[in-house]
This record gives sequence, C-alpha cells and structure tokens, in this order.
Amino acid sequence: MFDNIKSHNILLYVLIVVFVAVWIWSGIAPYDRGDWILENILVFIVVILMLGIIKKFRFSTISYIMIVVFLIIHSIGSHYTYALVPYEAWLDACCSWSLNEAMGWERNHFDRLVHFLFGLLCAYPIQEIFARVLSLGKQWCWFFAVQSIMALSLIYELIEWGVAIVFGGELGMHYLGTQGDIWDAHSDMLFATIGAFLAWFIGYLREKK
Repeated sequence: MFDNIKSHNILLYVLIVVFVAVWIWSGIAPYDRGDWILENILVFIVVILMLGIIKKFRFSTISYIMIVVFLIIHSIGSHYTYALVPYEAWLDACCSWSLNEAMGWERNHFDRLVHFLFGLLCAYPIQEIFARVLSLGKQWCWFFAVQSIMALSLIYELIEWGVAIVFGGELGMHYLGTQGDIWDAHSDMLFATIGAFLAWFIGYLREKK
C-alpha cells in the first residue's frame, strides 16, 4: 500500500515537472501573446481547481496522466495558435509525409484533434468523480461523464464566441480559430462527443475482461 502511494506521488511530481516545462516553453515567444493568455485561462482554471480539491479528492494515476497529457497538447496549441500548429512541417521533417495531402484536407486540423482528445482523455476523470462522489453505477457514471463532456464543449464554444466578439480583430480570429469553416463550432463539439463515447466504449471493454 505504501509503495503504491509512493509510486503515485512520484509519478505525480514527474507529471507536474513535465507539464510546467512544456508550459514555460509555450510562453516563450508565442505566435500571439494575447491569444496565449486567453488560451491559458483554461489552464489556470483547471490547475486551481485541482489544487483546491487535492486534499479531499485525489484522482487515480491514469486520470492524472490523461489530464496532464491534454493540458500539454493544449499548451502546444496556445504557443502557435490552434490554426497554425505546424504538424505538417513536423511530419515532413520526420517522415517526409503529408497528413493533409493523404487525407485531402485543406485546413489545419490540430483543433479537431484537441477537441477529440478533450473527450477521450477527460471523460475518464469525470466519470471517476461521479463514481466516488455520487456512488453511481459504472455505466451511469460513464453516461453522465459523456453528458458532461458535451455540456462543457458547448459552454467552451459559447465562451469562445463571446471572447471573439469582445476582443474582435486578429486576436479574436486567432482565438476563435475557425479558419473560414462556418461549421467549426459544431465540428469541435462533435469531435469532443466522439472522443467521450470512445472513452466510454474502451471503459466498457475493460469491464468485460
């Protein structure tokens, strides 16, 4: 028992160090400082909430890993702005291959990936909260976790829209990141929902083993 707690704490410290390192990197000469600040409001809220409840509620190790991985990927997006993350250049340098060309895409789809990962990586920690706080059955926990992802995704899109209206101009467009897609908000919510349902399906398969 002691070894498990010790290993959990060590991993937690490692995750914190890795995240802080990536976050500091993301704040060094970002493409748009204003957009970086706006994007990191989400990070500040999550970190404050997690620090606020850590004495009363501790997530499992896998949940902490999922949360930190999502925050790291989000931090990468905040450094470049979501619409300009150079994954095509990375793939070309690494593999001499173009994902956009292979898929027939004309826009940067990093934002779609992050919304999908929001559902996939955050549904498990949320269902963990329902399981421990409300003591619901496993499938009910997953049901409400998926509903929470859908609701949070909707709220985020509304906030994003509001922020873009308030700030306007180039900063507003960088934060909104639609890239000319009139269905951008709908697509983002859909991808988050798909990710959440996939997490539920994976959890269901694990329960069946």
